[in-house]
Amino acid sequence: MNNMRYESGKNKPSLAKVIARFRTSSDFIQFEERTNRLVYWVSYIRTLVDMQTLQKLIMPILKSDSWNTLDELKKGIPIENIIITIDTDVIKEKLLDGYVLISLSEYGIPSLLVKATLNKARDVSLPEVEFSVVGPKEAFVESIESNINLIRKRVTNDKLRIFEMKIGDLSNTKLAVLYVEGVCNEENVHTVIQRIKDIQFDQISDSSFITQMISDDHNSPFPQLLDTERPDRVASILAEGKVGIIVDGSPHVLIGPTTLVEFFSAFDDYFYNWLTASFFRLIRLFAVAFSILVTPVYVAALTYHYELIPSDLLNTLISSRRDVPLPPILEALFLELTIELLREAGARLPTKVGQTIGIVGGIVIGTASVEAGLTSNILLIIVALSALASFTTPIYAMGNTIRMLRFPFLILAQWFGLVGIVICFSFLTTHLLRLTSLGRPFLEPIYPPRSIDMKDALIRLPFSLMSKRPQQLRTNNPKRFSKANATRNRDIDE
Repeated sequence: MNNMRYESGKNKPSLAKVIARFRTSSDFIQFEERTNRLVYWVSYIRTLVDMQTLQKLIMPILKSDSWNTLDELKKGIPIENIIITIDTDVIKEKLLDGYVLISLSEYGIPSLLVKATLNKARDVSLPEVEFSVVGPKEAFVESIESNINLIRKRVTNDKLRIFEMKIGDLSNTKLAVLYVEGVCNEENVHTVIQRIKDIQFDQISDSSFITQMISDDHNSPFPQLLDTERPDRVASILAEGKVGIIVDGSPHVLIGPTTLVEFFSAFDDYFYNWLTASFFRLIRLFAVAFSILVTPVYVAALTYHYELIPSDLLNTLISSRRDVPLPPILEALFLELTIELLREAGARLPTKVGQTIGIVGGIVIGTASVEAGLTSNILLIIVALSALASFTTPIYAMGNTIRMLRFPFLILAQWFGLVGIVICFSFLTTHLLRLTSLGRPFLEPIYPPRSIDMKDALIRLPFSLMSKRPQQLRTNNPKRFSKANATRNRDIDE
């Protein structure tokens, strides 16, 4: 009974108007009951209320003669979150949250509200986007209570703070902001909460809505908040001093502020030896650069700079394009758009059909286009490797950005050759230098350069060297552990 409380407030619309509005819905139930001494009314929304809780815990107490007032009834019902209120706004809100309204007359106030919420959610399952061979196998679900529980199990500390609110004028979506007090910079927390409170939108159905609405630059193709489906990753990042955002109905949690290099580090990097993890991380970074640049370089070289190609390779390229009537740019655009069509078709179709379309479609279309003379076999290999390299990005949102960036590079490569690629790269670098995440530099620790944060950026150094939290977060407690004590202890037989 610890959460029982008494609430009061001004009677804004009358209870009769609130009940009349709910009665227009067929799932709203209101009925009259009697005891030997009292007459009372019970109201609730059938689709939001757990009927077993109502029939087994609430109705037996109501039908007994053990109570005469609402205060006595509140003490007799073995349920937490019981409220007595005269505020009709509170009554309306709680009815929509799955509470049962009990009053001593049809429209009588004060009224008693008893929580009997029906919670239907899928069970915790395996991660689908950030799957790893080693490490935990739990992923977030659509229930905000279940997601907070998954984080609480991993951060069993009384300093973990959860600030809940509702957003969306129509949806009234539950949202929670998480941070570790004493570690996280309060300025980051206030920034997140203030931006969320400033949101003016009627329907919030997923965390991706929040990402777009509170980002520093709404016109940037780069995601400025990290979204993840792994509770272990959220727990680890909260310990670094970052802020988490959980949205009810979304299986992804947002983390900020973030940096560009974080989008290319998979969480299972921390489950491997630091040398292995660093090797895999460098492969991903190379794959991203390869995915963006290899096709534009092909177009630029064959259009303007064929003298830079070695003679042996040039002969191979000429023979492969001998029967191709299209210029390199149209040939490249044809294959790139074909790859994107196959991706979209595979993503929108049912799982088994989508896999078949991706494999069979790629083989059939690729072979047919080469035999028909529309594309060269060398470019087909290059585009296929480029598409394969783009799949190495651990975060799906960043993978979409990488897919899109290839097309501006292609267009400028056709117009200006290698100079066009340099121009496009300059614009991209300038944009990244100006970009921020919750006011923090997005390119950190590359720019501004911070050597102390490079230990977990392009490569991952051993845990013994990660004694301090990221400098860019300006945490209240920058030290994670004492490096001297960590290296001082030895085994007893040494």
